[in-house]
Amino acid sequence: MDVAPPSVSSSAVAGDLTPRQVGLILFGLTLGGFAIGTSEFAGMGLMPNMVIALGVTEPQVGHLISAYALGVVVGAPLLAILGAGWQRKTLLLALMGFYALGNLASALGPTYESLLVFRFIAGLPHGAYFGVAALTAVAISPPDKRGRAISLVMLGLTLAILIGNPLATWLGQIIDWRWVFAFVALIALATAMLLAIWLPAGIDGPKARPLDELRAFNRLPVWQALGIGAIGFAGMFSVFSYLAPTMLEVTDVAPAWIPLGLAGFGVGGVIGNFVGGWLSDRFRLRGAWMVLAWATAMLLLFPWMAGTLPTILLATVSIGLMGALGPILQSHLMDVAGDAQTLAAASHHAAFNTANAIGPWLGGMAISAGFGWTSTGYVGAAMAVAGLLIYAWAAGTQQGAAPVAAMPTACDATR
Repeated sequence: MDVAPPSVSSSAVAGDLTPRQVGLILFGLTLGGFAIGTSEFAGMGLMPNMVIALGVTEPQVGHLISAYALGVVVGAPLLAILGAGWQRKTLLLALMGFYALGNLASALGPTYESLLVFRFIAGLPHGAYFGVAALTAVAISPPDKRGRAISLVMLGLTLAILIGNPLATWLGQIIDWRWVFAFVALIALATAMLLAIWLPAGIDGPKARPLDELRAFNRLPVWQALGIGAIGFAGMFSVFSYLAPTMLEVTDVAPAWIPLGLAGFGVGGVIGNFVGGWLSDRFRLRGAWMVLAWATAMLLLFPWMAGTLPTILLATVSIGLMGALGPILQSHLMDVAGDAQTLAAASHHAAFNTANAIGPWLGGMAISAGFGWTSTGYVGAAMAVAGLLIYAWAAGTQQGAAPVAAMPTACDATR
């Protein structure tokens, strides 16, 4: 079915959009998130295939995951600062084009060493895209639906875990793992085309100079929120990154069951994403401790649940609910970031990919030290507890703090 572009001029603003146009824009933003999530998590499901094809160990494939995550950590603040003066539409299109190239290079990388470089490069636009996409979604949504708007953008990531990653694993098993990154490049290009058609050019926030954003960004509440995500969320990645070999070696199932295990994280992530939006709108930052407390309990139970197929699938769904932390922290950053909205929104994803680097690294250390595949659950629980401690610090220091100017929404975007 052909979809007509929005009937708005280049100077249009959020208040001129119809609900249908808002829905189309959100779909385009979500599709971009789906492409990014599929690429980000592909190495976790394809780990056994990449070990054989590249002649390396599981922890070394974990380093490819960490290389991508480090690319996000570097690229998110850097590209957010460099793109601070760009129109949001132009920046989103450029970031998606860059992402397509990075994944095409990953598909063609001939050696393990070249893949380390290409996965790092592919990760560079990740955080900036999600940051700008979240700001765009908030700008076209009612003020009381901010958490929901952010959760819809983040839905692309959770759908990637639920659908994209299992499909990528299946595709890698029947054809070749390199085709996964090639298909991600095609989805990224499709996203750029849809946003070029549907997203008006005039949906922009107040322009901030890079130095002004850096000054506004350098505040304790901002760093505390980023710390909760970077440390607390690492627990999920510690387990998720090594799920495939855990299912093969501990649960003792056939490789065909691995996509189902990965889909369990996706089911939990989709549910958690919407729960996180609801918790954010209702409790603000207080919702974070609820998510981290749940995660601590589930991660501690993971080693006991990994022995049978039904229980490990239940564990993956339960741990995947940690995805609720994303909308909560993203929304909170918009409250405390002041004039550093773009930089803070992008850095939120840098924080979560710091978790994506720390989790596989610490989990791999525990496995290499001989503690077994299921030791990743204990490592993850320790990280979730560390996130709770950072939350307690943040809650204590922010009581009585002066409020920061709220994030502009659809109601004031026309000013």
